[in-house]
Amino acid sequence: MADDLLENYRKAYDNTIGFGSRPALILIDFAQAYFDPQCDLYAGVEDALASALRVREAAHAAGIPVVLTEVRYSPGGVDGGRFFEKAKPLRAFVKGQRSAEFADGLVPRADEIIVTKQYPSAFFGTSLASTLTAMGVDSVILTGLTTSGCVRATCVDSMSCGFTTSVVREACGDRHPAPHEANLFDMHAKYADVVGEAEVLEFLGSLKG
Repeated sequence: MADDLLENYRKAYDNTIGFGSRPALILIDFAQAYFDPQCDLYAGVEDALASALRVREAAHAAGIPVVLTEVRYSPGGVDGGRFFEKAKPLRAFVKGQRSAEFADGLVPRADEIIVTKQYPSAFFGTSLASTLTAMGVDSVILTGLTTSGCVRATCVDSMSCGFTTSVVREACGDRHPAPHEANLFDMHAKYADVVGEAEVLEFLGSLKG
Protein backbone atom coordinates (compact mmCIF):
# COMPACT_ATOMS: atom_id res chain seq x y z
CA MET A 1 0.00 0.00 0.00
CA ALA A 2 2.79 2.41 0.93
CA ASP A 3 4.63 1.63 -2.32
CA ASP A 4 1.44 2.29 -4.30
CA LEU A 5 1.03 5.63 -2.58
CA LEU A 6 4.60 6.65 -3.36
CA GLU A 7 4.14 5.64 -6.98
CA ASN A 8 0.95 7.69 -7.12
CA TYR A 9 2.86 10.71 -5.79
CA ARG A 10 5.57 10.21 -8.40
CA LYS A 11 3.00 10.18 -11.18
CA ALA A 12 1.24 13.28 -9.90
CA TYR A 13 4.07 15.39 -8.51
CA ASP A 14 7.38 14.16 -9.94
CA ASN A 15 8.34 17.50 -11.48
CA THR A 16 11.42 19.63 -11.00
CA ILE A 17 11.86 23.27 -11.97
CA GLY A 18 15.57 23.83 -11.52
CA PHE A 19 17.39 26.89 -10.29
CA GLY A 20 16.56 30.41 -11.39
CA SER A 21 18.96 32.74 -13.16
CA ARG A 22 19.27 35.33 -10.36
CA PRO A 23 19.10 33.51 -7.03
CA ALA A 24 19.44 34.60 -3.43
CA LEU A 25 20.36 32.42 -0.47
CA ILE A 26 18.33 32.54 2.74
CA LEU A 27 19.54 31.12 6.06
CA ILE A 28 16.47 30.77 8.27
CA ASP A 29 16.68 31.16 12.05
CA PHE A 30 20.02 29.56 12.85
CA ALA A 31 19.76 30.69 16.47
CA GLN A 32 21.57 29.65 19.63
CA ALA A 33 18.28 28.24 20.96
CA TYR A 34 18.53 25.21 18.67
CA PHE A 35 22.07 24.38 19.80
CA ASP A 36 21.71 24.78 23.58
CA PRO A 37 20.76 21.51 25.32
CA GLN A 38 19.24 23.55 28.15
CA CYS A 39 16.77 25.28 25.83
CA ASP A 40 13.30 23.95 25.02
CA LEU A 41 14.07 24.38 21.32
CA TYR A 42 17.27 22.32 21.32
CA ALA A 43 17.39 20.22 18.18
CA GLY A 44 20.94 18.91 17.78
CA VAL A 45 21.24 20.26 14.25
CA GLU A 46 24.96 21.00 14.03
CA ASP A 47 25.22 19.17 10.69
CA ALA A 48 22.55 21.42 9.16
CA LEU A 49 24.42 24.54 10.23
CA ALA A 50 27.70 23.20 8.88
CA SER A 51 26.05 22.51 5.52
CA ALA A 52 24.41 25.95 5.45
CA LEU A 53 27.74 27.63 6.16
CA ARG A 54 29.34 25.80 3.23
CA VAL A 55 26.52 26.92 0.96
CA ARG A 56 26.86 30.45 2.31
CA GLU A 57 30.55 30.55 1.39
CA ALA A 58 29.71 29.38 -2.13
CA ALA A 59 26.97 32.00 -2.41
CA HIS A 60 29.35 34.79 -1.48
CA ALA A 61 31.92 33.45 -3.95
CA ALA A 62 29.21 33.50 -6.63
CA GLY A 63 28.27 37.08 -5.76
CA ILE A 64 24.60 36.43 -5.01
CA PRO A 65 22.59 38.06 -2.20
CA VAL A 66 22.67 36.34 1.18
CA VAL A 67 19.86 36.83 3.70
CA LEU A 68 19.91 35.84 7.38
CA THR A 69 16.67 35.71 9.33
CA GLU A 70 16.23 36.06 13.06
CA VAL A 71 13.26 35.94 15.43
CA ARG A 72 12.90 38.72 18.01
CA TYR A 73 10.11 39.52 20.45
CA SER A 74 9.54 42.39 22.80
CA PRO A 75 9.33 41.50 26.50
CA GLY A 76 6.16 39.52 27.09
CA GLY A 77 5.87 38.67 23.40
CA VAL A 78 3.30 41.37 22.71
CA ASP A 79 4.44 41.54 19.07
CA GLY A 80 4.22 37.76 18.66
CA GLY A 81 0.43 37.56 18.65
CA ARG A 82 -1.18 34.12 18.52
CA PHE A 83 2.06 32.43 17.50
CA PHE A 84 3.77 33.47 20.74
CA GLU A 85 0.63 32.60 22.67
CA LYS A 86 0.50 29.08 21.24
CA ALA A 87 4.18 28.09 21.07
CA LYS A 88 5.60 28.58 24.56
CA PRO A 89 9.25 27.84 23.57
CA LEU A 90 9.24 31.08 21.55
CA ARG A 91 10.12 32.85 24.80
CA ALA A 92 13.69 31.91 23.89
CA PHE A 93 13.58 34.68 21.28
CA VAL A 94 12.73 37.58 23.56
CA LYS A 95 15.20 40.43 23.02
CA GLY A 96 18.33 40.28 25.12
CA GLN A 97 18.54 36.52 25.57
CA ARG A 98 21.57 34.64 24.29
CA SER A 99 19.26 31.96 22.91
CA ALA A 100 17.95 34.54 20.43
CA GLU A 101 21.41 35.33 19.04
CA PHE A 102 22.86 33.79 15.89
CA ALA A 103 24.46 30.38 16.37
CA ASP A 104 28.18 30.12 16.91
CA GLY A 105 29.90 30.21 13.55
CA LEU A 106 27.25 32.39 11.94
CA VAL A 107 28.48 35.96 12.25
CA PRO A 108 26.57 38.35 9.95
CA ARG A 109 28.67 40.04 7.31
CA ALA A 110 28.38 43.67 6.30
CA ASP A 111 27.01 42.74 2.87
CA GLU A 112 24.35 40.36 4.18
CA ILE A 113 20.70 41.30 4.64
CA ILE A 114 19.20 40.60 8.07
CA VAL A 115 15.45 40.10 8.26
CA THR A 116 13.84 40.20 11.70
CA LYS A 117 10.55 38.36 11.96
CA GLN A 118 7.92 37.38 14.51
CA TYR A 119 6.12 34.65 12.57
CA PRO A 120 7.20 31.43 10.85
CA SER A 121 7.64 32.72 7.29
CA ALA A 122 10.52 35.03 6.44
CA PHE A 123 8.13 36.77 4.05
CA PHE A 124 5.13 37.31 6.33
CA GLY A 125 5.04 40.83 7.76
CA THR A 126 8.52 41.68 6.47
CA SER A 127 9.97 43.56 3.48
CA LEU A 128 11.82 40.51 2.17
CA ALA A 129 9.77 39.98 -1.00
CA SER A 130 10.03 43.65 -1.95
CA THR A 131 13.75 43.71 -1.22
CA LEU A 132 14.48 40.66 -3.35
CA THR A 133 12.28 41.90 -6.19
CA ALA A 134 14.01 45.27 -6.19
CA MET A 135 17.36 43.46 -6.45
CA GLY A 136 16.16 41.55 -9.50
CA VAL A 137 16.12 38.19 -7.71
CA ASP A 138 13.95 35.55 -9.38
CA SER A 139 14.67 32.56 -7.17
CA VAL A 140 15.67 31.60 -3.65
CA ILE A 141 17.71 28.83 -2.10
CA LEU A 142 16.52 27.95 1.39
CA THR A 143 18.43 26.56 4.34
CA GLY A 144 17.47 26.70 7.99
CA LEU A 145 15.56 25.61 11.06
CA THR A 146 13.23 24.00 11.52
CA THR A 147 12.21 22.04 8.45
CA SER A 148 8.63 21.52 9.60
CA GLY A 149 8.22 25.08 10.86
CA CYS A 150 9.88 28.19 9.55
CA VAL A 151 11.55 26.52 6.56
CA ARG A 152 8.27 25.12 5.30
CA ALA A 153 6.40 28.38 5.93
CA THR A 154 9.06 30.37 4.10
CA CYS A 155 9.06 27.86 1.25
CA VAL A 156 5.30 28.13 0.72
CA ASP A 157 5.38 31.94 0.84
CA SER A 158 8.41 32.09 -1.44
CA MET A 159 6.56 30.09 -4.07
CA SER A 160 3.42 32.16 -3.51
CA CYS A 161 5.41 35.37 -4.04
CA GLY A 162 6.58 34.10 -7.41
CA PHE A 163 10.13 32.98 -6.62
CA THR A 164 11.46 29.72 -7.99
CA THR A 165 12.38 27.92 -4.78
CA SER A 166 14.98 25.33 -3.84
CA VAL A 167 15.46 23.74 -0.42
CA VAL A 168 18.85 22.30 0.52
CA ARG A 169 18.21 18.96 2.19
CA GLU A 170 21.38 18.71 4.29
CA ALA A 171 21.20 22.37 5.32
CA CYS A 172 17.82 22.04 7.04
CA GLY A 173 17.13 20.42 10.37
CA ASP A 174 14.41 19.49 12.83
CA ARG A 175 14.06 17.92 16.27
CA HIS A 176 12.93 14.57 14.89
CA PRO A 177 13.59 12.83 11.57
CA ALA A 178 9.89 12.11 10.93
CA PRO A 179 8.66 15.71 10.53
CA HIS A 180 11.93 16.60 8.81
CA GLU A 181 11.54 13.95 6.12
CA ALA A 182 7.76 14.37 5.79
CA ASN A 183 8.07 18.10 5.16
CA LEU A 184 10.96 17.75 2.74
CA PHE A 185 8.83 15.22 0.87
CA ASP A 186 5.81 17.51 0.77
CA MET A 187 7.75 20.65 -0.17
CA HIS A 188 9.38 18.79 -3.04
CA ALA A 189 6.02 17.49 -4.21
CA LYS A 190 4.24 20.85 -4.30
CA TYR A 191 6.27 23.97 -3.67
CA ALA A 192 9.98 23.63 -4.39
CA ASP A 193 12.81 21.45 -5.57
CA VAL A 194 14.48 19.74 -2.62
CA VAL A 195 18.09 19.37 -3.67
CA GLY A 196 21.33 18.04 -2.22
CA GLU A 197 24.15 20.26 -1.01
CA ALA A 198 26.49 18.99 -3.72
CA GLU A 199 24.04 20.02 -6.45
CA VAL A 200 23.68 23.49 -4.96
CA LEU A 201 27.43 23.95 -4.64
CA GLU A 202 27.88 22.90 -8.25
CA PHE A 203 25.23 25.37 -9.37
CA LEU A 204 26.68 28.24 -7.37
CA GLY A 205 30.13 27.40 -8.69
CA SER A 206 28.82 27.79 -12.22
CA LEU A 207 27.80 31.38 -11.46
CA LYS A 208 31.29 32.62 -10.62
CA GLY A 209 32.51 35.31 -12.95
